Amino acid sequence: MPNSKPTPPPTEGFDFSKDTKLLTIQIKDLEVSKIIKEYNQRYLYWDEVKRRPTPSSVDHLSLWKLLKLNRDLTAKPILVSNISGFKFKFNNTDFIAKQLHRFDLNLGGVLEGSTAIPEGQGDRYIINALMEEAIASSQLEGAATTRKVAKELLRSERKPKNHSEKMIVNNYLTIQEIKSKSQKELTPELILHFHKTITNQTLDLPSTEGRFRENNEIKVVDGITGEVYYTPPDYKLIQNAIKDICLFANSEKENDFIHPILRAITLHFLIGYLHPFVDGNGRTARALFYWYLLSKGYWLIEYVSISKNILKSPSQYARSYICTEDDDNDLTYFFHYNLKVLTNALKDFRRYITLQIEKKAALYDLNRIEDLNERQVEILFKINKEKHKIYTIKEIQNTFGIAYQTARTDLMNLVDQGYMAQKKSGNKMLFRKSNDFENIVESKLQNLL
Repeated sequence: MPNSKPTPPPTEGFDFSKDTKLLTIQIKDLEVSKIIKEYNQRYLYWDEVKRRPTPSSVDHLSLWKLLKLNRDLTAKPILVSNISGFKFKFNNTDFIAKQLHRFDLNLGGVLEGSTAIPEGQGDRYIINALMEEAIASSQLEGAATTRKVAKELLRSERKPKNHSEKMIVNNYLTIQEIKSKSQKELTPELILHFHKTITNQTLDLPSTEGRFRENNEIKVVDGITGEVYYTPPDYKLIQNAIKDICLFANSEKENDFIHPILRAITLHFLIGYLHPFVDGNGRTARALFYWYLLSKGYWLIEYVSISKNILKSPSQYARSYICTEDDDNDLTYFFHYNLKVLTNALKDFRRYITLQIEKKAALYDLNRIEDLNERQVEILFKINKEKHKIYTIKEIQNTFGIAYQTARTDLMNLVDQGYMAQKKSGNKMLFRKSNDFENIVESKLQNLL
């Protein structure tokens, strides 16, 4: 939640019987006209507008009326349902148009200036992104753990020790499943299925897993002050609203085109807005965002984590919801925020690829050893950096996205060559850096000279 709730906009709108002189001011006063254009491109909310100086010809309320009038004249309506409160709108600002164009180019598989996925590395990058998304999406909902511990949990497939770890595992399993469901139409049953998988054994009342709420006791509040930020629609509306949301997701009307990325973001918003579950609404909403984009062919979305970037600015995330809800269901605020998040997620992905390419270059000397494959070279690089790290076959399998037997063969071969030491712990085989590691590497490289 934001540090302080955004101030709701004035309820007094533009009145053509009383405010026509404001139109004259907008036309004649170039400074007013320029500010209206700038503020509407940036889509400033009322509490931002009122903090800024105004031209002498208008006060803050008059400027807001003109801003709203211009927005309303160009807004595109989105009627999700005939249920009261489910009529939305948005403005296609230059920022939105530019970002959508960039995503259409990039999310098809090529990142500006270079091939997105180096050959043979796709599975590894997907695994990393899925883990990042599962961890961050859970942390947004209160999971208390570090990325390092959470990644070790997912790679080793050990049993979750607590509620937070269970949330992360559930998220990971759900995100993995989304791709297999991406060719199905959205139905209430599919939404319930995603929710049940995400919340499995993590809710106070197990009976609410995969079920819509049956009361109005749910409110979005500030965890510190207890201030109510949002009261969701009546639970009696949920069944019909969900059906209409599914129709909206499955719609293919050419005369009512909404860009797929904006439609995905709208789905994300609608689950938070309706709040159909006792808990797990945010995780389900973000899962549906991924599901929808995959269903529309944006396959590169598998490789990026939006929740990791939302986690960097959770108050802005909450603010974008509140601004939309308080300003006549204007989704432009939510679109702007989520498009910025998606932009940053793609930047993270580019940096990750660059880092992996640089890491591969740093492994050049080890790559020269003919008895090692690329996976083994990277394993040696890892154990050289983390000298006391213990590895399991499962962890290597999940890190590289390979079969269990392939991971076992890689590790046993490294043991046979003396790079790693092996011991048994119960039914598990554990692998670590051998005491002779440095001597063996130096000897192998010397033989290549």
